[in-house]
Amino acid sequence: MISTATNELANPANPAGGLVLAAEEIKPGEHWTAELFGLTFNVDTILGTLIAGAIVCGLGLYMASRATAGRPSKLQLLFEMLVSWVREQIQDGMGVRAPRGVVELCMTLFVFILIANWLAVLPSENVIPPPTADVNLVYPMALLVIVWVNVAGIRHKGAKHYFAHFTEPYAFLAPIEVITQYFSRPVSLALRLFGNIFAGGVMIGVIGQLPFYVLWLPNMAWKLFDMFIGAIQALIFTLLAIIYFSEAVGSDDEAAAH
Repeated sequence: MISTATNELANPANPAGGLVLAAEEIKPGEHWTAELFGLTFNVDTILGTLIAGAIVCGLGLYMASRATAGRPSKLQLLFEMLVSWVREQIQDGMGVRAPRGVVELCMTLFVFILIANWLAVLPSENVIPPPTADVNLVYPMALLVIVWVNVAGIRHKGAKHYFAHFTEPYAFLAPIEVITQYFSRPVSLALRLFGNIFAGGVMIGVIGQLPFYVLWLPNMAWKLFDMFIGAIQALIFTLLAIIYFSEAVGSDDEAAAH
């Protein structure tokens, strides 16, 4: 059920205090939920994910329809720079050519997370907050990265050789390596993104307690800072994914030869 803050915000009888009252009703961690087949769904997270995904797909289709070799548009140049940067990061880390789909995955992660984080600057943030501020999204994203990392490593090295690295340099350290690979990494990868974006939403709620006649200045300043943090977090998530792929697919000998 949507918070009563939205109703108060839209109440024309209280135009001056609407923003302050709306902020007072915001409770961190609560979501607009719906139940289906005995399961509870965070509707605001689903809508935010769909919106961010639609923007990513829309930008991609728009750029692809207008891509040219002679006079590329600014969007195409930005996309090509992003592709080149991701490919260079992966190949420098791995020392070998990036496996099929890795560059595309890392690019999609960066753009999607960036746009999802930047949903915080929209006026509708109280109804549809950034979906990356919900662990129910960031955990599956982290799990996707870890699963894909293992699939890429097995394809490149073979299952026997890939899983043998868990026993290096000493076999008794294998349990620690397994815990690090399949528990610590996905949890830390997800919580790092969630924590920063969630904290940004909390700060916006705190700033909303200010009187309406001075609210606009700190709110605008914080949203600009929130956009910066959102970009940094998208970059960190992508770089960590690249590092994980580099460790799974590359090797010290290959990197040195490269």
